Amino acid sequence: MIAKINGINLAYTDEGRGTPVVLLHAFPQNRAMWAQQVDALSKSYRIIAPDFRGFGESDAPLWHYTLDQFADDVNGLLNHLSIRQAVLVGLSMGGYIALGFYRKYRDRMKGLVLADTRAQPDTEEGRAGRFAMAQTAYTKGAGAVADIMLPKLLSPIALRTRPDLVQRVRAAIEQTQISGIAGALMAMAERPDSVPLLAQIACPTLVITGELDGPTPPADGKLMAGTIPGARLEIIPQAGHL
Repeated sequence: MIAKINGINLAYTDEGRGTPVVLLHAFPQNRAMWAQQVDALSKSYRIIAPDFRGFGESDAPLWHYTLDQFADDVNGLLNHLSIRQAVLVGLSMGGYIALGFYRKYRDRMKGLVLADTRAQPDTEEGRAGRFAMAQTAYTKGAGAVADIMLPKLLSPIALRTRPDLVQRVRAAIEQTQISGIAGALMAMAERPDSVPLLAQIACPTLVITGELDGPTPPADGKLMAGTIPGARLEIIPQAGHL
């Protein structure tokens, strides 16, 4: 499905009935990463999974990529669908966007799932790495970004034993517009510190992390779960970032 949201065409999936649950995808993926979850959860819930601007089948403008803009797009999609409140599930970059959404639109949050993400801002080294990857995207293309990202996104076990998964993740990256890759990298590099926000989160919250997650290790999940009032933490054994 396609909706005109904040001046762009935003692609999304909308399946099932019941409590609305919005699935926010990782970088540099798209809503297709949630296919199995949509199939399972739509039997009991209304599942909405957007492609963020710059990803999947959504428009990829040349500029205006910020976490606030991503959150505004999610808010606009909820308005388009006449949904007052929803549970937000954010994985990796999707978690950054979910935290940004709570900062701006907390009255619309029925619940929150933060998966393989962190509340802290980038370090200077992390920011420099994102700028370098954006430069790589412009000079060498999305395939070079896939080469960098695959060992970060998937566990060593998955890289060795799941060629089907490796190919799906690689294909999603290689199909992404360079403006979307670079824009999202800049948005993540400039994101604010959300640690002070954690103690203010008042909706039911589940924090999920993979035991072998490199980009956002279990310590990041423990920090969030230990600071958000009443939050629950689940660590998935032998799991990587995705």
